[in-house]
Amino acid sequence: MRRTLYRILETSAGNRRGVSLVFNIVLITIITLNAIAIILHTVPAINEKYARLFIDFELFSVLFFTVEYVLRVWVCVENDRYHHWFWGRIQYMLSVSALIDLLAIAPFYVTLFATDLAIVRILRLFRIFRLFRVSKYSHAYRMILSVVRDKKEELLLSLAMIVFMLIILSSIMYYVEHPAQPTVFSSIPATMWWAINAMATVGYGDIHPVTALGKTLASVSAVMGIALFALPTSILVSGFNEHIRYRKMPPRCPHCGKEL
Repeated sequence: MRRTLYRILETSAGNRRGVSLVFNIVLITIITLNAIAIILHTVPAINEKYARLFIDFELFSVLFFTVEYVLRVWVCVENDRYHHWFWGRIQYMLSVSALIDLLAIAPFYVTLFATDLAIVRILRLFRIFRLFRVSKYSHAYRMILSVVRDKKEELLLSLAMIVFMLIILSSIMYYVEHPAQPTVFSSIPATMWWAINAMATVGYGDIHPVTALGKTLASVSAVMGIALFALPTSILVSGFNEHIRYRKMPPRCPHCGKEL
């Protein structure tokens, strides 16, 4: 029975057909309805009219996800990675996937014992983690993870370039604008807020240069920011192209290299 439940709960453990397909459809539907409920719950008119429905659906969802989480912990030993009856389950419970499942239900149980309304509101926000559960069944999500994993060195390099440029621009702008605006450009960390806005071309406007040299530097920063932020985008695009091209390639014999 444990093996059968494992094949039903884990889409990667077998074909997505029969009971497994029905369960995955039901699970994704409940997760989607939870996302809609979280959004509509913040609308005063709707919440006032359907408050009882939101509470009942929340109780049903927590019960459903709790039973599912317990079953997943029970059947995870069927996976070779978690074969040990005790340490295998501990290892599974500490995995990213299991932690997301736990965060989807834990806030509800914590709020039962919390008396501070501010803490209760914060914990309720964690219900949004239920949305991340859909990603486990999404081919697009798995492809994104695969691309990021393959291109992590290039992405880290581009991120380092952005950080270095942020520090350099903030330092230069501080020494240029501080004499004219000592309270606005009060320090290099404070100037970093301006640098982020300039490089991201957001133009928030609460901090801006007033000297001619400062305005020139701001213009250069905006142009450079476009180029720098385009770099990780191009890396991801090339990674997606490689994965899509690889998936469309016909299978080849591992010995002779001919198409099968």
